[in-house]
Amino acid sequence: MEAKKNILTKEGLAKYEEELHELKTVKLKEVAEKLKEAREQGDLSENAEYDAAKDEQRDIAARIEVIEKILKNAEVIDDSDVDTNKISIGCTVKLKDLEFDEEIEYKIVGSSEANSLKGKISNESPVGKALIGAKKGQTVSVETQAGVFKYKVLGIQRSEV
Repeated sequence: MEAKKNILTKEGLAKYEEELHELKTVKLKEVAEKLKEAREQGDLSENAEYDAAKDEQRDIAARIEVIEKILKNAEVIDDSDVDTNKISIGCTVKLKDLEFDEEIEYKIVGSSEANSLKGKISNESPVGKALIGAKKGQTVSVETQAGVFKYKVLGIQRSEV
């Protein structure tokens, strides 16, 4: 079975690569120093600093593994190739929420980059799925657990990095 592709924007790819570099070059060295200092204190069986450093080392190693898997299966969307005639991954959309009569803006990204607090929604989310392929002027209905929401597409543009 082939691993699921992780769709990333260029911005998302750069952030993951930066985080991986930071973890490998800075964080692991910091933890190694903490472990060395804790070992120098003697008996490790009752050494809280040693246990904490080992836990931190394990957490960093796990995060490195997650990022490496994401990057290994990454498919990078080139923003310059984004078709602004219809909504797709890598574009920013301006919508009008017809129920609340307010304008909202979302960037459509792959699931590993999604962060609703920053206006980045996944192409796999209910809203993202409903918006993919929609054109300017079109009204889109989105079925969610909270009910059906309707959005009018006001604009589609390439995402700014």
